[in-house]
Amino acid sequence: MGWYDRKVRRVRDLSCGDTRIYLELEVRRVECRDCGKVKREQLDFLADNPLYTKRFAYYVGRRCRQATIKDVAKELALDWHTVKALEMQYMQAQLARAGTPVPRAIGIDEISIRKGHTYRIVVSDLIRGRPIWFGGEDRSEASMSAFYAWLGARKSSRLRLAVMDMWKPFRLATQAHAPQAAILFDKFHIMRHLGEALDTIRKREYARLSGRDRRYIKGQKYTLLSRRENLTLDGKRALKALLAANKRLNTAYVLKESFGQLWSYEREGWARRFFENWRASLKWQRLEPYEKFAVMIDRHWDGIAAYCRPENKVSLGFVEGLNNKIRVIQRRAYGLHNEDYLRLKVLTCMLPAL
Repeated sequence: MGWYDRKVRRVRDLSCGDTRIYLELEVRRVECRDCGKVKREQLDFLADNPLYTKRFAYYVGRRCRQATIKDVAKELALDWHTVKALEMQYMQAQLARAGTPVPRAIGIDEISIRKGHTYRIVVSDLIRGRPIWFGGEDRSEASMSAFYAWLGARKSSRLRLAVMDMWKPFRLATQAHAPQAAILFDKFHIMRHLGEALDTIRKREYARLSGRDRRYIKGQKYTLLSRRENLTLDGKRALKALLAANKRLNTAYVLKESFGQLWSYEREGWARRFFENWRASLKWQRLEPYEKFAVMIDRHWDGIAAYCRPENKVSLGFVEGLNNKIRVIQRRAYGLHNEDYLRLKVLTCMLPAL
């Protein structure tokens, strides 16, 4: 190294209300005798953008967890792009602190990132309660295989449980790369199929009736699909009137409510007996959508009965809760066009603040 000098630099450090705090730094510059270039002294407490400290970058990142980039930029008198860059540095630091995942139980789901059936796959660690992978080009088997390639053969061999919906490409990719893992179909996706069957029955009953008989059914879609304990007082009254007026919908609603008991059994034999009894109760009821649903459950039984084993008792609501959280992130941002930024938002949404 040859000569060096000092350059005074003004660096943004903190914001306290309307007060902005800056640091005056003397940064040494050194001429390299080998390459002839002038190099600046590296200071660990500076952010990637050398006009700001890491402490300030982390403050911006924490604010962006509760507010939009536009609001934070206005609050701190910064450029929109500067706030976004500081937040991305903050999220990258979060991931670095969280470390490399070694999951034992994973949840697999897809999210839509824009209109036109454009999907990305989100994989979560169900035991630690955090998303660990966001990627793929669609929801195909090849995109799902990309996750296992990222995870590696050694870590894939340690997986013991994979929770997913009944989408065939997810199942085939898991069986190919982690054959030792038990596959469990997500309760919430199955109950959604049952809810769709109930709504089909509601529509057919509305089309079958006429005149004043329709007034009990009209506008009651979500009253039927909701659990009774989640309804308001007016909703419970409307449900009671509807079920009293229409026998077929009453039967369909009772069957829908009772089906959730399937996940409470601790032995597969008991669960199978319950399902066979539930299926037998469909006889003579003229509930064709329910009969199709029962055929689907029978076809995917192994992935449902896996929950009866004690080692597979995990929280099945995490995957659906994460999906809802991602939709909130997308709505708050009015659409995210930078996919790398969306990936960081998804992977850090469950991590603790720095």
